Amino acid sequence: MADSSFDIVSKVDHQEAENALNQARKEIEQRYDFKGTGSSVEWSGESILIKANTEERAKAVLDVFQSKLIKRGISLKSLESGDPFASGKEYRIVSTLKDGISSENAKKISKIIRDEGPKSAKSQIQGDELRVQSKSRDDLQAVIALLKGSDLDVDLQYINFR
Repeated sequence: MADSSFDIVSKVDHQEAENALNQARKEIEQRYDFKGTGSSVEWSGESILIKANTEERAKAVLDVFQSKLIKRGISLKSLESGDPFASGKEYRIVSTLKDGISSENAKKISKIIRDEGPKSAKSQIQGDELRVQSKSRDDLQAVIALLKGSDLDVDLQYINFR
């Protein structure tokens, strides 16, 4: 019998992220506490640029954007935000969406599978994703349960379960 396998990836649905950004932009334009403050959230190349006239407002805009991401099903583990910094008369926060599993995190996940997972499960790093193989599908499901229960700083999805 052939080995069963699945892939572990960390991907962000960019269309959903775009929708969340548009929803956040609309809310910021309409809320009375943001009126006339120059607060905005927009794409700046691959990153998201948040602008406001005070540091607290910039953090509030980030909070609105984060709530829209959660409603759209995007984990906040995928969002990497910097600290507010002054740029002229306004404060800015630059955020990026993390796509893919870094080699450092891939090694950490692989070590968790090797140390705590079923002995028949083997993991293999393939670029920015991991493939886990085993003869038993139950062992693969045990690996998924193990990884969901472990505290990792990356959002994981499990695809191609065969």
